[in-house]
Amino acid sequence: MTSELPRLDRLDRRILAVLQADGRVSHVDLAERVGLSPTAVTERVKRLVRDGVIAGYGARLDPAKLGLEMLVFVEVTLDRTTADVFEKFDAAVRRAPEVLECHLVAGGFDYLVKARVPDMAHYRRFLGEVLLTLPGVRATHTYPVMEEVKAETGLPV
Repeated sequence: MTSELPRLDRLDRRILAVLQADGRVSHVDLAERVGLSPTAVTERVKRLVRDGVIAGYGARLDPAKLGLEMLVFVEVTLDRTTADVFEKFDAAVRRAPEVLECHLVAGGFDYLVKARVPDMAHYRRFLGEVLLTLPGVRATHTYPVMEEVKAETGLPV
Protein backbone atom coordinates (compact mmCIF):
# COMPACT_ATOMS: atom_id res chain seq x y z
CA MET A 1 0.00 0.00 0.00
CA THR A 2 1.63 3.25 -1.13
CA SER A 3 0.41 6.70 -0.32
CA GLU A 4 1.02 9.69 -2.51
CA LEU A 5 3.65 12.07 -1.18
CA PRO A 6 2.49 15.64 -0.58
CA ARG A 7 3.80 18.11 -3.16
CA LEU A 8 6.22 20.51 -1.49
CA ASP A 9 7.38 23.63 -3.26
CA ARG A 10 10.39 25.82 -2.45
CA LEU A 11 8.38 27.93 0.03
CA ASP A 12 7.02 24.85 1.85
CA ARG A 13 10.60 23.60 2.24
CA ARG A 14 11.78 26.98 3.56
CA ILE A 15 8.90 26.99 6.07
CA LEU A 16 9.83 23.46 7.19
CA ALA A 17 13.51 24.38 7.58
CA VAL A 18 12.65 27.38 9.77
CA LEU A 19 10.18 25.39 11.87
CA GLN A 20 12.70 22.59 12.41
CA ALA A 21 15.22 25.11 13.70
CA ASP A 22 12.68 27.03 15.81
CA GLY A 23 9.30 25.40 16.35
CA ARG A 24 8.19 28.30 18.53
CA VAL A 25 8.58 30.97 15.83
CA SER A 26 5.43 33.05 15.42
CA HIS A 27 3.64 32.95 12.10
CA VAL A 28 4.38 36.67 11.68
CA ASP A 29 8.14 36.05 12.09
CA LEU A 30 7.95 32.93 9.96
CA ALA A 31 6.20 34.89 7.20
CA GLU A 32 8.90 37.54 7.29
CA ARG A 33 11.69 34.94 7.12
CA VAL A 34 10.23 33.15 4.09
CA GLY A 35 8.84 36.20 2.27
CA LEU A 36 5.09 35.53 2.52
CA SER A 37 2.15 37.18 4.26
CA PRO A 38 1.20 35.85 7.72
CA THR A 39 -2.12 34.61 6.27
CA ALA A 40 -0.37 32.67 3.50
CA VAL A 41 2.11 31.16 5.97
CA THR A 42 -0.70 30.16 8.35
CA GLU A 43 -2.56 28.40 5.53
CA ARG A 44 0.59 26.59 4.38
CA VAL A 45 1.42 25.45 7.91
CA LYS A 46 -2.15 24.21 8.40
CA ARG A 47 -1.87 22.24 5.13
CA LEU A 48 1.52 20.80 6.13
CA VAL A 49 0.03 19.65 9.45
CA ARG A 50 -3.13 18.28 7.79
CA ASP A 51 -1.03 16.38 5.22
CA GLY A 52 1.10 14.89 8.01
CA VAL A 53 4.33 16.52 6.83
CA ILE A 54 4.53 18.27 10.20
CA ALA A 55 4.00 15.38 12.61
CA GLY A 56 4.09 17.44 15.81
CA TYR A 57 5.98 19.96 17.90
CA GLY A 58 8.18 19.51 20.94
CA ALA A 59 11.11 20.80 22.96
CA ARG A 60 14.65 19.39 22.64
CA LEU A 61 15.87 18.55 26.13
CA ASP A 62 19.43 18.36 27.43
CA PRO A 63 19.93 14.76 28.64
CA ALA A 64 22.78 15.73 30.99
CA LYS A 65 20.59 18.26 32.78
CA LEU A 66 18.04 15.49 33.33
CA GLY A 67 20.62 13.03 34.68
CA LEU A 68 20.47 10.83 31.56
CA GLU A 69 24.08 11.07 30.51
CA MET A 70 24.61 7.53 29.23
CA LEU A 71 23.56 6.80 25.67
CA VAL A 72 23.70 3.20 24.44
CA PHE A 73 22.95 1.35 21.24
CA VAL A 74 21.96 -2.27 21.62
CA GLU A 75 21.80 -4.93 18.95
CA VAL A 76 18.97 -7.35 19.76
CA THR A 77 18.72 -10.81 18.25
CA LEU A 78 15.45 -12.70 18.59
CA ASP A 79 15.14 -16.44 19.08
CA ARG A 80 12.61 -16.65 16.21
CA THR A 81 11.75 -14.17 13.48
CA THR A 82 8.04 -14.75 13.12
CA ALA A 83 5.21 -12.24 12.93
CA ASP A 84 3.91 -13.04 16.42
CA VAL A 85 7.37 -12.64 18.01
CA PHE A 86 7.88 -9.31 16.19
CA GLU A 87 4.47 -8.07 17.37
CA LYS A 88 5.09 -9.06 21.00
CA PHE A 89 8.56 -7.55 21.02
CA ASP A 90 7.35 -4.31 19.38
CA ALA A 91 4.52 -3.87 21.88
CA ALA A 92 6.80 -4.53 24.86
CA VAL A 93 9.64 -2.25 23.74
CA ARG A 94 7.17 0.63 23.22
CA ARG A 95 6.42 0.48 26.97
CA ALA A 96 10.10 0.92 28.00
CA PRO A 97 10.64 4.64 28.72
CA GLU A 98 14.43 4.32 28.48
CA VAL A 99 14.13 3.33 24.82
CA LEU A 100 14.34 6.39 22.58
CA GLU A 101 14.31 4.53 19.28
CA CYS A 102 13.91 0.95 18.15
CA HIS A 103 14.39 -0.16 14.56
CA LEU A 104 13.82 -3.53 12.90
CA VAL A 105 16.87 -3.92 10.66
CA ALA A 106 18.20 -6.27 8.01
CA GLY A 107 21.54 -7.90 8.68
CA GLY A 108 23.21 -9.94 11.39
CA PHE A 109 20.72 -9.04 14.15
CA ASP A 110 17.04 -8.10 14.31
CA TYR A 111 16.62 -4.76 16.15
CA LEU A 112 18.77 -1.75 16.90
CA VAL A 113 17.72 -0.05 20.14
CA LYS A 114 18.82 3.42 21.21
CA ALA A 115 18.38 4.07 24.94
CA ARG A 116 19.27 6.68 27.56
CA VAL A 117 20.01 5.96 31.21
CA PRO A 118 21.83 7.81 34.00
CA ASP A 119 24.91 5.56 34.22
CA MET A 120 26.32 2.06 33.80
CA ALA A 121 24.64 0.74 36.97
CA HIS A 122 21.27 1.84 35.65
CA TYR A 123 22.08 0.36 32.25
CA ARG A 124 22.94 -2.98 33.85
CA ARG A 125 19.57 -2.96 35.63
CA PHE A 126 17.77 -1.90 32.40
CA LEU A 127 19.50 -4.70 30.48
CA GLY A 128 18.64 -7.39 33.02
CA GLU A 129 15.16 -6.26 34.02
CA VAL A 130 13.87 -4.84 30.75
CA LEU A 131 15.77 -5.72 27.55
CA LEU A 132 16.56 -9.34 28.31
CA THR A 133 12.99 -9.95 29.50
CA LEU A 134 11.38 -8.68 26.31
CA PRO A 135 9.51 -11.38 24.35
CA GLY A 136 11.72 -13.45 22.06
CA VAL A 137 15.11 -11.93 22.98
CA ARG A 138 17.92 -14.45 22.50
CA ALA A 139 20.98 -12.18 22.65
CA THR A 140 22.10 -8.56 22.89
CA HIS A 141 25.29 -6.64 22.14
CA THR A 142 25.71 -3.24 23.78
CA TYR A 143 27.63 -0.25 22.44
CA PRO A 144 27.98 2.56 25.01
CA VAL A 145 28.50 5.94 23.35
CA MET A 146 31.75 7.62 24.37
CA GLU A 147 31.01 10.90 22.58
CA GLU A 148 28.10 12.20 20.52
CA VAL A 149 29.76 13.62 17.43
CA LYS A 150 26.54 14.66 15.70
CA ALA A 151 22.98 14.38 17.00
CA GLU A 152 20.63 16.14 14.62
CA THR A 153 16.89 15.71 14.82
CA GLY A 154 16.01 17.81 11.77
CA LEU A 155 15.55 16.31 8.33
CA PRO A 156 17.25 17.71 5.22
CA VAL A 157 14.53 19.68 3.42
